[in-house]
Order: sequence, then structure tokens, then C-alpha cells
Amino acid sequence: MDPWLIWLIIAAVLAVAEIFTLTAALGMLSAAALVTAGSAALGLPLPFQFLVFTAVATVTLLFVRPFALRHVLQPQAARFGVDALVGRAAYVVSEVTGLGGRVRIDGEEWTARAFDETLVIPAGKTVDVIEISGATAIVYPRD
Repeated sequence: MDPWLIWLIIAAVLAVAEIFTLTAALGMLSAAALVTAGSAALGLPLPFQFLVFTAVATVTLLFVRPFALRHVLQPQAARFGVDALVGRAAYVVSEVTGLGGRVRIDGEEWTARAFDETLVIPAGKTVDVIEISGATAIVYPRD
């Protein structure tokens, strides 16, 4: 079997493994194997192929991987859907207890429950949305 084909197979196996691990390390090694396959196809002797693999793997793991991980692991800039409601202020429309009630969040009326089941929050109070459970806002009074 030709050496370039072996390097190509190694690159493919590493790329598939990267899909399952998502560490970026195996992807960098896959790229190094792909570059080495190209050098083998050009007729570079085996010791130089290993040198190419080592050099490319070192450069990608030391310089490209940290940049890629910083880019991928950035926190989500904006929250969407019900996640965006957590932390917002709400206006109590009808008394909220541990069993139920109604609040208005950004102009929409929601069913609500008090975070502390012993609390009774009267209508007209301002509360903070602690979490959203299904279609019910779990709230806590601001005062």
C-alpha cells in the first residue's frame, strides 16, 4: 500500500474520531496527517514524512487549537425564548402563591407560582422571574 494512502486513512480515522470527541486535538492531528499524505504523494522519504507530521501536529496543537477552543467555548451572546425571561421583572396581575397566580412579563400574561411556597404576593407588586417551568413563571418578590 502506498504511504500517502496510509496517511490519508489515518487522517480520515482521526477526523471521524474528532466528530465523536469534539476536543479539537484529534482534528489537528487529522490535519497533520492530511498534510503528511500530501508530502508522501510528492515522494518525500518516510523519515521526512514523520518530520512533517511532527512539525504540523506541533504547530496546530500549540497555536491553532487554543484559538479554536476560545472561539468555540465563548458564552452565548444572547438568550432566546423563555431563557431570555429569567431575571426579568414581572408585574403581579393576580395574587401569586405557591399554588398559582398571574404575572405580566414584557406585556404578556403568564401563569406564575411563588419560588417560596409559603409566600403570598399581592396584586400590584413587582417580582423577579427566577425560572420558567413549562408555561409557568417561578417568581420571587423584589421587596
